[in-house]
Amino acid sequence: MNSQAAKLRTSMDQGIVMCPGAWNGLVGAAIAKAGFTSCYISGGATANAAGYPDVGLITLTEMCRTIKEVSNACKLPVIVDADTGYGEIECLARTVVEYDRNGAAGMHIEDQEFPKRCGHLDGKTLISTSAMSQKISTASENRLNEEFILIARTDARGVDGMDAAIDRGNAYRDAGADMIFPEGLRSEEEFAEFAIKCPGLLLANMTEFGKTPHFTADQFYSFGYNLVIYPVTFQRVAMGAITRCLEQLRKEGTAEGFEGQMQTRQELYDLLGYVPGEAWSF
Repeated sequence: MNSQAAKLRTSMDQGIVMCPGAWNGLVGAAIAKAGFTSCYISGGATANAAGYPDVGLITLTEMCRTIKEVSNACKLPVIVDADTGYGEIECLARTVVEYDRNGAAGMHIEDQEFPKRCGHLDGKTLISTSAMSQKISTASENRLNEEFILIARTDARGVDGMDAAIDRGNAYRDAGADMIFPEGLRSEEEFAEFAIKCPGLLLANMTEFGKTPHFTADQFYSFGYNLVIYPVTFQRVAMGAITRCLEQLRKEGTAEGFEGQMQTRQELYDLLGYVPGEAWSF
């Protein structure tokens, strides 16, 4: 039994669930300490942290290592990006098993051709609806636990339009997806239309600098969505601060001017549950 997946399903029954993005265990711990009830691991953010772009280069092994690290640190239900499934059908069957074993409460796969592109970029190419439906069926059939949340992402809005996205969403539900993730919707009207015409559990992506305007979690809930992810938000915040601090260090020879913006040593220890001189345990 996947107790974290069951917990997340219960939370979604009670209202919108916000999933801030973590790319390592320390960020996962901070998300839990801030009072969130779930977190998200983005393939793009994980790839960025390794120094390469979001084009599907991250491997199953790398993602599973991150899942285990984040889930152990935050002890929350974790939803994880599985890109296009790391290969053909047999690879996808293994992916759903390994994600569950390493601590994921659920995962999403997408209907792009490999090499994939960020969902908010133009120029994407999709696999056929039938090919994606086969992927979903395979993932569903190979779940270790029925509670594990299988999410199907469609990028059709930016390729073939809203009607095609809705048609694909409904086909993916029929194939065994628990939740649909319509990527790259562009307005309140589009989110609401998708929810009406593709009823059931829905995921919204609130990413910055993309196609989707900024909406609050309560707004997404009013549109008919159950879960909202913030995949790269905190990596962007962190890298913005790191870049500015590096510029100051290079220019002035000291980072002292940034000390007021830093997490203190004690704050870090508190986040980790570490008391110097005492044994630390998981």
